[in-house]
Amino acid sequence: MSIPNSRQADFPVDPQFVARWSPRAFSGEPIAEGTLLTFLEAARWAPSAFNSQPWRFLYARRGTSDWDLYLGLVNDFNRAWAQSASAIVFILSQTRFTPPGKTEDQDLATHAFDAGAAWAHLALQASLSGWSTHGIAGIERDKIRATLDVPPAYAIQAGVVIGKPGDIAQLSESLRQRETPSPRQPLSALAFAGKFRG
Repeated sequence: MSIPNSRQADFPVDPQFVARWSPRAFSGEPIAEGTLLTFLEAARWAPSAFNSQPWRFLYARRGTSDWDLYLGLVNDFNRAWAQSASAIVFILSQTRFTPPGKTEDQDLATHAFDAGAAWAHLALQASLSGWSTHGIAGIERDKIRATLDVPPAYAIQAGVVIGKPGDIAQLSESLRQRETPSPRQPLSALAFAGKFRG
């Protein structure tokens, strides 16, 4: 199902950036593991401080033995629509590392920033491949850590729901009204030459 996208960039950018958006209505069709790994491969090539590559990806695909487990690690609100998706990915980031030329671990201040870059790569590759993604903060972090054996040195950043666009009629009335590409603030409200003016 195609939903109109009337968004316009303030300055010239590749159309992929404006075309990508985050739906909640998914078709429920399965995703091949190779397709999902292609999205994660794109994420692997994101930039990171010291080339530390702090991101880690845990995933389950619809129809596999881990699917119900992963659905149970998404909060109730998001589970209501994520159950029609094709895959769920949890993005982690390593919070400490040993810098080049050093022998001791230290805090990696940019671990969340770097994991965000990896998520952006994933989302754009999926969009270019005809799939949709929706990043979610509403996940059960304590349960994820315990159930999926996530070590303390890794922060649990977010979840990503992946699927092919589906019928919005499956969504609640309140979500149907929101099932459209969201606007953005003008660039002038976000970028400032010199001092902060927000």
